[in-house]
Amino acid sequence: MNFSFVSGDVVRAGGTLLVIPLFDGDLGDSAPAPLIAADKALEGQLRAAASQEGFKGKADQTLVLHTLGKLETARVVLLGLGARARFTPEVLRQAAGRVAKTAQKLKVTELTFTLPSTEASEATVRAIVEGLLLGAYRFDRYKTSGKEEKNAPRLNTVRLALPEGTSKSRELEAAVKLGQRVAEATNWARDLVNEPPNVVNPERLAEAAQEVAKETGIKATIGGRREIERLNMGMFLGVAQGSANEPRLIHLAYVPKNAKDAKRAPVALVGKAITFDSGGLSLKPADSMIEMKTDMAGSAAVMAAMRVIGEIKPPFPVHAFIGACENMPSGTAYRPGDILTSRAGKTVEITNTDAEGRLVLGDILTWACEHKPAAVIDLATLTGACVVALGNYIVGAFGEHDTTVQGVLEAARTAGEEMWRMPVTDLQKDALRSEVADMKNAGERWGGAINAALFLKEFVGDTPWVHLDIAGPSTSPKERGYFNKGATGVGVRTLVEYVRARAATQESQPEPETAAPVKPAKGAKAGKGKSARG
Repeated sequence: MNFSFVSGDVVRAGGTLLVIPLFDGDLGDSAPAPLIAADKALEGQLRAAASQEGFKGKADQTLVLHTLGKLETARVVLLGLGARARFTPEVLRQAAGRVAKTAQKLKVTELTFTLPSTEASEATVRAIVEGLLLGAYRFDRYKTSGKEEKNAPRLNTVRLALPEGTSKSRELEAAVKLGQRVAEATNWARDLVNEPPNVVNPERLAEAAQEVAKETGIKATIGGRREIERLNMGMFLGVAQGSANEPRLIHLAYVPKNAKDAKRAPVALVGKAITFDSGGLSLKPADSMIEMKTDMAGSAAVMAAMRVIGEIKPPFPVHAFIGACENMPSGTAYRPGDILTSRAGKTVEITNTDAEGRLVLGDILTWACEHKPAAVIDLATLTGACVVALGNYIVGAFGEHDTTVQGVLEAARTAGEEMWRMPVTDLQKDALRSEVADMKNAGERWGGAINAALFLKEFVGDTPWVHLDIAGPSTSPKERGYFNKGATGVGVRTLVEYVRARAATQESQPEPETAAPVKPAKGAKAGKGKSARG
């Protein structure tokens, strides 16, 4: 999709669609200039049609009107943004997503999108770009019918109409490029999550990591069972042992070329990567298993974020750590009652093989923290309990290091991803107490999301850590704004914003922090370039 800036009379801007975003109340005497110009050209019929159709500019309202040749554009789209006082860029991002879907239905290839305020901001421009690209996303590669629909014209040209008195700038052009990078990376993650589990297995995830490395020039180190055994990741191996598909250990590393920056403490990103979760011997019900191809959404988000991070080049290292495997029932599968020994040396009694994600994450978090990061953030479709608590659109954020947690929450607000801080309290610790091992992997039903976070906490030590439970928001149950039904790519925008904000802070620091050297697993290949969860 190509974006450009235009100024002047929007009625003459051209394109198949002219999009005019409006706040609640903008149809009155204080109507914005684009609406006044379009309504005048249509001899007052635009506002009259809006009144007849009940369009008032409320959030989620959209009105499409044919211009019957009276404008250079074939149709005008009035786009409701809701109350001006409650406006955020995410409102515009969602609205732009609706425009993209409207354009798909009308089979148009170009449009002009007027900015909704008298002041063009980078956040506003970026929201429009991201919303249009995310809203235009489709996953239909496996459909053999409806070829005409699949080959239909797609939106490829967008003119961003600047308010009167403003002109394009380097900052606005940079916002367009960043929005494109982030949205394209998010759609890439959505593809990975939407793919069937017979396509995206641990080996395919490793190949995706190598593609990221080749595209961005960062380093990819891929290990197999031998490397996992050498690292004494007993919990990871336990989960992986029931599947015919071999596990993969994935490490992506962006390191600045500047020697001083390269010595700074890194940011570590960890993604859950269960490419299919049957529940193991604690088998899930059939209906609950259908969506379990999405149990690797955390790893997809982490790798997608690394695609952008490798291009924006922050002044400190960023590492991604992923343990990919399947959780399958078989004669070799791990069992309830087994005791596994983690890389950290802690022993874990298995009480539920469907609580597998935390086991793999525990070993991977231990490994990540050995690189002495300034902060570690994990993304995981971890618990159905978090979906019960927060629903389908809000991420649960856990962590005790207030500065790091607040940094992630602020990044989420900037990115337009909804997150809510949840408690990590020792009041629930008894739920994980074992009579025969240091701890057990699953406790009582109550406080399930907190119990899972407490389990992970055992493997991060004193490292500032944030756990994001994305079990609900990793997929959308319906079409909404820029969402389709299916994978959302949640977390990509937040991770990118967190790194960008940290970069803005650290660029002013004269002396770098010291980080431990990165040592790839011996023998590993290097290259450049909604149900209960576990």
